[in-house]
Amino acid sequence: MQIRVGEIDLHVQRLSPEGPAPIVVLIHGMLYDSLASYYFTLGPAFAAAGLDVIMYDLRGHGRSTRPATGYRLEQHVDDLAGLLTALEVAQPVHLVGNSYGGSIAFGLAAAHPSLVASITAIEAEPPVQSWTQRLGDGLARAKPWLAQEETIELIREARGGHTARLSRGAAKLLQLTTIAEDVLVSRTIEEGLADLKCPVLALYGDESVLMEQVDFLKANLASCRVVVLPDQGHSVLIERTGEVSALVLDWVREQSLVEAE
Repeated sequence: MQIRVGEIDLHVQRLSPEGPAPIVVLIHGMLYDSLASYYFTLGPAFAAAGLDVIMYDLRGHGRSTRPATGYRLEQHVDDLAGLLTALEVAQPVHLVGNSYGGSIAFGLAAAHPSLVASITAIEAEPPVQSWTQRLGDGLARAKPWLAQEETIELIREARGGHTARLSRGAAKLLQLTTIAEDVLVSRTIEEGLADLKCPVLALYGDESVLMEQVDFLKANLASCRVVVLPDQGHSVLIERTGEVSALVLDWVREQSLVEAE
């Protein structure tokens, strides 16, 4: 279904059980991603376990509206807050964010703490200044690189047709919007990171470039549990779906029991 939020329409899939249940919002990553990555991994399993599951395409992605501008992190945060209002969600939700989706989850918890029961950050980092520069640099490199047809053909040969199609879509998003530029001027939560009170579960692959986040999160968050998956890079959600599903289900159930006390 399409839900109007501000000036855009967000494509939403909701898998709801009968009766009250913990609400889990699944937030996908940037450029290559859409709610489909959750629909074919965690979403159905969470729904079968009795959770109320909300999946949506970020602005510019999947079947959501693609405006030419408006891709700062805080605009994604406002989209999510507006979506929860439009869906008449009346209880704090459990956010599960993969990669950039995890940064949005941290952003929502900082801006609207009453909306968030817990965060699961999968291969993600909070939006502090170092995140802004690192992501901005990566997008700046990707923009001209993915625009070359030779690059798409190399990806097709190495990773197959599906990845090549995703790469072509990512290139189009980079060329037709200001997403790469907007990241650099996104509002960060540097000063408010230590004030985040919601519990955080952080999942990383031990071969990921984001392993540096482990000590950073432990040092800067009041309540953070970190799980490191061995022999794993950045594609934790796709390559270790079963383990991730079990970890997050146990986490949400645990946090829901704490809420009920």
